[in-house]
Amino acid sequence: MSRKLKLGIPKGSLQNATIALFKRSGWKINVNGRSYFPEINDDSIECAICRAQEMSRYVENGTLDAGLTGKDWIAENSSDVRVVADLVYSKVSSRPARWVLAVPYDSPINKPEDLQGKKVATELVEFTKRYFAEKGIDVAIEFSWGATEAKAVSGLADAIVEVTETESTIKAHGLRIIKELMKTNTQLITNHNAWEDAFKREKIEQIALLLKGALLGEKLVGLKMNVPESKIENIVSLLPSLNAPTVAPLYQSKWFSVETVVDSDVVRDLIPDLLKNGAEGIIEYPLNKVV
Repeated sequence: MSRKLKLGIPKGSLQNATIALFKRSGWKINVNGRSYFPEINDDSIECAICRAQEMSRYVENGTLDAGLTGKDWIAENSSDVRVVADLVYSKVSSRPARWVLAVPYDSPINKPEDLQGKKVATELVEFTKRYFAEKGIDVAIEFSWGATEAKAVSGLADAIVEVTETESTIKAHGLRIIKELMKTNTQLITNHNAWEDAFKREKIEQIALLLKGALLGEKLVGLKMNVPESKIENIVSLLPSLNAPTVAPLYQSKWFSVETVVDSDVVRDLIPDLLKNGAEGIIEYPLNKVV
């Protein structure tokens, strides 16, 4: 019987983004309807769908060998797991999400100490309890099943601890942030027994390598162009790259083919400069992975 790595895929808001990331990394995960055990095009991996909030507990106790979940839920559960890779991705942006302490816009509360004797609603209960206990601030922490922002607006709580990426939902509910408590991002985790198993460790390291390569590939693009010999030094000086651009002579001519990899954010300014300095036939192309 072949051995398999039991891998947890986060259910909920991260599920589609995670499956898309695995696809760019070379693994196709097919979720069939309501099944919690999706198919994957790798005979050495067995997938299970699991809530991100519970993932670290199932990895820690060995139900799963590895899984993807947020740094926040590892902290919430105080799980003893090994973090193999930090993976910054989400359904909204490529920035780490933040857990923040927020109050109604017109509230007199301006700092955590002002919440002495008050009520705070959050889904991240244990972490929030530890935060206030460490500061010696006596507050009542209430678990929120959802619509947490509305609890502060309606007066059911004096403040909330909620996760945000863009702050748009916080602001839309008439709230303001008074303190950032934690930055969080998705992490690939494993338990200590799986990590000591040579087969499972190699598979987990393969997954980590290719997931990180796919995320890096999202931020970069390839550029290819033709440059006359008289302009080559100017063009090369303009090009940022991972190491150095590739320069090759074109057949029986005084032209060169130049190829490089650059940050996608600089391309809109870089291409006009390249054209002004003599580059021609510029091709920009996406990258699937950069390893």
